[in-house]
Amino acid sequence: MDSLAPYAAHSAQTRGRHYSEAPATPRSEFQRDRDRIIHSAAFRRLEYKTQVFVNHEGDLFRTRLTHSLEVAQIARTIARLLALNEDLVEAVALAHDLGHTPFGHAGQDALNACMREHGGFEHNLQSLRVVDLLEERYAEFDGLNLTFEAREGILKHCSLINAEKLGDVGERFLNKQQPSLEAQIANLADEIAYNNHDVDDGLRSGLITREQLSEVAIFARHLNEVRAKYPALTGRRVVTETVRRIINTLVLDLVNTTRMNIERSGVQTLDEVRAAPPLAAFSPALLDEHRELKRFLMHHLYRHFKVARMSSKAGRIITDLYTAFIGDARLLPPEHQAHESLEGARAVSDYIAGMTDRYAMREHRRIFAVEEIYG
Repeated sequence: MDSLAPYAAHSAQTRGRHYSEAPATPRSEFQRDRDRIIHSAAFRRLEYKTQVFVNHEGDLFRTRLTHSLEVAQIARTIARLLALNEDLVEAVALAHDLGHTPFGHAGQDALNACMREHGGFEHNLQSLRVVDLLEERYAEFDGLNLTFEAREGILKHCSLINAEKLGDVGERFLNKQQPSLEAQIANLADEIAYNNHDVDDGLRSGLITREQLSEVAIFARHLNEVRAKYPALTGRRVVTETVRRIINTLVLDLVNTTRMNIERSGVQTLDEVRAAPPLAAFSPALLDEHRELKRFLMHHLYRHFKVARMSSKAGRIITDLYTAFIGDARLLPPEHQAHESLEGARAVSDYIAGMTDRYAMREHRRIFAVEEIYG
């Protein structure tokens, strides 16, 4: 792609895949990555995995799938403005949550506690495990056989202990290097998306109010803009107009600050991007406001007693399932029993992490509800 910046990730210069394949012509290698992610079973399951609100609590709340689509849209916009590789940034954005447990972070925390003596559980590492091993679609290899660049973008953070086990994709953590700019952009697009759609969903749910958010600088400023321009506007449109303005402000600030960082650093190649400090960033002033919004959401939404009640239930479901399967492998479906004999607790973790919210609830009933004798 001749229109790409010299420091962008170029598909023709990929570090390749674990298993050699014929060229993807007429698609680029990163287009092939994106297409494989979209067609994966793990991607489809995101439709029924919690973002903040469990899927059955309302038809209009975000799920992991709609969140991933929003991240991809924001990331593509930023990539285009910075002349980066849109196909790669989209692939990373669509895949970044493939390994997430049911019930959002409550599910992850519960599974991590269960797996403490077996290396723990972290959804970011699990996303990589999904694309490297767990997907079963192709005759010649396990996983999706993605390019190195897509895989390194999926792995946003990693302990040194885990990095040593991951081969090529873990090297940058050991060498204290950065991923591609596409990966850096996808990571920040994730933050922009979840902060703002959590505001939208939180207001829709009634767990937070516009009055409370009016104490948060970035929301108050954009809300005042909407009220000044549309004094007669009421209802949901006030919220959606405000949120989309916040997103636009964050995107433009990220683009301008990143462009300035790139110019100051003088990077001309992807290797120079890897050796430089992180280049994708918000300006200091907007970063402070962005963090203020995150703190507000943590205190008023994520720790709201109604969310905490659902999180508590979710934690018990995950813990009960794990305890049951570890205690008696015969309770696992046959295909997972075979894996269990080879990998023990990790296979149980893979099975639970791959569940949707409703499947986890159904499995819990099958195992523990007396009326489900033949479940």
